[in-house]
Amino acid sequence: MLILPAAAGASVDRTGALHAYMKGRLADGDGVPGLALTSYRRAMGEDPASLEVARRSYFQALISGDMALALQSAQVLEKDGQLPRDGTLLIICDALKRKDWTAARLSVDRMVTEGNFAFLAPIIRSWISLGEGRYEPAEIDPADRFVSLARRYLDEHQALQALAQGDVNSAQPAIQRALALRASEMTDLRLLLAGQLAAHDAKADALALLPKDQANFAQARADIARGKSLFAQGRPLTAAQGFARLLTRLAADISTDGSTGSLGIRLARIAGFADPGSAASDIVAADLLTRSGYAAYGVEAARRVPASSWYGALAQGELVEALAASGQRAEAIDLARKLAAAPDAEAERHVRLGQLLAEAKDYPAAAAAFRAAQAHYPDDAVPWALLLFEGSALEQGARWTEAHAVLERAAKLAPEEATVLNYLGYAQIERRQNMDAALQLLKRASALKPDDASITDSLGWAQYVTGDLDAAVPMLERAAAGAPADVTINEHLGDALWAAGRRYEARYAWRAAAVFADGDAAERLAAKAREGMKPEYAAR
Repeated sequence: MLILPAAAGASVDRTGALHAYMKGRLADGDGVPGLALTSYRRAMGEDPASLEVARRSYFQALISGDMALALQSAQVLEKDGQLPRDGTLLIICDALKRKDWTAARLSVDRMVTEGNFAFLAPIIRSWISLGEGRYEPAEIDPADRFVSLARRYLDEHQALQALAQGDVNSAQPAIQRALALRASEMTDLRLLLAGQLAAHDAKADALALLPKDQANFAQARADIARGKSLFAQGRPLTAAQGFARLLTRLAADISTDGSTGSLGIRLARIAGFADPGSAASDIVAADLLTRSGYAAYGVEAARRVPASSWYGALAQGELVEALAASGQRAEAIDLARKLAAAPDAEAERHVRLGQLLAEAKDYPAAAAAFRAAQAHYPDDAVPWALLLFEGSALEQGARWTEAHAVLERAAKLAPEEATVLNYLGYAQIERRQNMDAALQLLKRASALKPDDASITDSLGWAQYVTGDLDAAVPMLERAAAGAPADVTINEHLGDALWAAGRRYEARYAWRAAAVFADGDAAERLAAKAREGMKPEYAAR
């Protein structure tokens, strides 16, 4: 039985605390974060000194965006030396919001000593100094082993700090360096800096940051052009807001690196605590929450950003993803259509709509959306991925002649992209067309990605249907070893094993495929397991 320690001198209802804690654990496991949060909050109230409750409450509070519970849990963990590494950032956030500069500095010193996020320290200290009224620019030690990482964020904050002091001239070179450093468009940074510049009467410079003919910038450009009051957009950043910006950017970088774990979510949430009105932190949080399985919270975060605001288009894009992930697909498609229909809608809006429509099996509309995305590029510079998306939608929509032409074009543009070669080759093998050429495409794809189980399966199946059984069986066995739960791969392997006279192993492969099969595949596999292989039971 779990024993929850009592606070010294306190009367604790262990039964109530344990019940609430276990209810929270069960809700955690069932993917019901709202109930988990309520339960942990109650458990903390019943037994505020419990380390185990504090540990669970800390993470759940950050995922859900409950600063009070996060701080309460952090204090318990801190006393026992078990504060997570991002907990120091939460403590700094609290100190900055209270303008307790001494406490903030001490926590930054501790962060450096512990080695957790130490590369952020020079920038955080510079924001603290700005809050204190004795600004000291961030200085990064060139000998520091994390110098390149720290410099990734330096220019942006030098620009924001200069603007916070009304020094537009000093901000300009830092702005250019910050934007040049980032490979992506950095839409949110452009909006932030444009608002700051416009508020300092640098209207032309502000508009220069916002590309024309892009829907994401339309509201900001319109407001700046007509001289609308920009007090809210251009208000100088406080120390807490600068800190929030720093954590938001770090969380976003974590997401683009392919890591969608809870660390990025916690950083974005702490940023939101530091600057509750920050659209950027809500947008990043929505993205990470949705991709980490917390779509309901993703919807909530995205909806906090007004649709009519400068950042509204970005938030609406995240809302589409969150709605789809939370099962509200019809609403997601409706919103995606609205965003794609906006004047000067970016290609990404059409792609998002196309993907949702393809998932809904509306293949003609999906193909049209992907073609609309292609219209943003010159004919000789259309990304191969957009052609693959369109070709796939056409192929699945039973418009093979059109699909074949589009996929051939994609293969010519990207002759070294295994995904394109695999799709084009396998689609022809399925239709028993251009068999020799299709087999060569799949061999090239496999050579490019020899460890990709799906491509290995495509090649093995092509070898099987072209009569090269000796090559097909070991190829399909390798594919099944790489993806043991894949229905199609195991069925292909079973068919090939049966043809090779290995009947017992064939039935074993079919049974493995049947575990996750449904619909026609499940019926076909059951028939093969019962009666053996017949022409009408061949894998599709």
